[in-house]
Amino acid sequence: MTLYGIIIVIHLIAAVCSLGAVFANPSIMKKGTTVVKAKQALETAKEVEKHAKIGSITLLLTGLLLGMLNPSLFTQGWYIVALALYLAVQPVVAYMIPKRAEKLHFMLEKHDSDDLPDEYLPIAMEIGKLDNIARVTIFILIILMSLKPF
Repeated sequence: MTLYGIIIVIHLIAAVCSLGAVFANPSIMKKGTTVVKAKQALETAKEVEKHAKIGSITLLLTGLLLGMLNPSLFTQGWYIVALALYLAVQPVVAYMIPKRAEKLHFMLEKHDSDDLPDEYLPIAMEIGKLDNIARVTIFILIILMSLKPF
């Protein structure tokens, strides 16, 4: 196997690691119907997110390395659009979602009852919308990487 092929394999493994969280965390978060379950869901999602961050950084580095090894990629529309979309979604998955999840966790720590606080659902719904943005973007990235349409 060539160096380029090895980097592609690493790139694909990193994609699975980082994409897994984007698709798994919404399902995990839906399990939080009580304070105890919501805390568990938040903690599980946070653990999954650690792997996603490592995968995401590896994904970016290997993607750029592939471009350096094959500079013609920087002339391909699909590659440029994929890089732009990847960078555009990073603030959502690396900052906006975790900040809101942190807010939920803090809210639950202060809450006495096992019923979810009234403020919980609106923030959880914000996270859901951000998750949808991330999933659509990732779906587009998968299409671009697989089909290389332009």
